[in-house]
Amino acid sequence: MKTLVILSDTHGNAAPLQKIARVLAECDYIIHLGDGVSDMRGVLRAYPEKTYLLAGNNDFYGGESELVLDVEQRRIFACHGHRYGVKGGTERLVSAAKERLCDIALYGHTHQAEVREEGGVLLVNPGCMTRFGVRQSYCYLVIHGKKAVATIVEV
Repeated sequence: MKTLVILSDTHGNAAPLQKIARVLAECDYIIHLGDGVSDMRGVLRAYPEKTYLLAGNNDFYGGESELVLDVEQRRIFACHGHRYGVKGGTERLVSAAKERLCDIALYGHTHQAEVREEGGVLLVNPGCMTRFGVRQSYCYLVIHGKKAVATIVEV
């Protein structure tokens, strides 16, 4: 069993990261989906082996544009989402995940938390950790073999 903390859109607001410091310490993977990768400097220093940073449309230094990660018996595609037009729908994101043989797609950009399945792909948007969202949230994803359970957690 592996646990992942999925974050996105901190936009310069690193304070909520302190609120979840224990969760960050105990999980197996930390993934920030962009728009605030510089907020993760301390987390990256503390946990370099398990932290993955993706660049968003407001990140100008650092972060990968996309990531494919194999966890247990699931394959994860992660990106910020702006290059796939996620504010207008997730069809292009689902296609990109399938092209990479992934059955989970992580994305941010919309500032709205969501967990649902589309076309055989589990879509996970953790929401955002700033005042720009309806609520401050992240996703706690547990993967055990082929089973994946994503829970949106309010901060």
